[in-house]
Amino acid sequence: MSNSNPTEIKIQDNFPGGEYANAMQVAHNKEEFILTFMNVLPPSGRVSAKIITNPSHMKRMISALQDNISKYETQFGKIEEAKAPEKELGFKG
Repeated sequence: MSNSNPTEIKIQDNFPGGEYANAMQVAHNKEEFILTFMNVLPPSGRVSAKIITNPSHMKRMISALQDNISKYETQFGKIEEAKAPEKELGFKG
């Protein structure tokens, strides 16, 4: 993306703000990745956001996240990975 002609990004006045997520499910097909973010507090939970994007954008997002984790750890120290859930999380129909 060229810096000579920046993109203007607008946010609606009624946008509710950030959502907390402590779990995520990832699915994909040939054309897209689907990221479902959840806020889980057993015995229940709720979906807090769902993002659908194409594979090339997904790869760029992963690169940006890796870069920011590296910068964070340089400034604040190593991040210890959270333990995986003891049971599988999933949707019930």
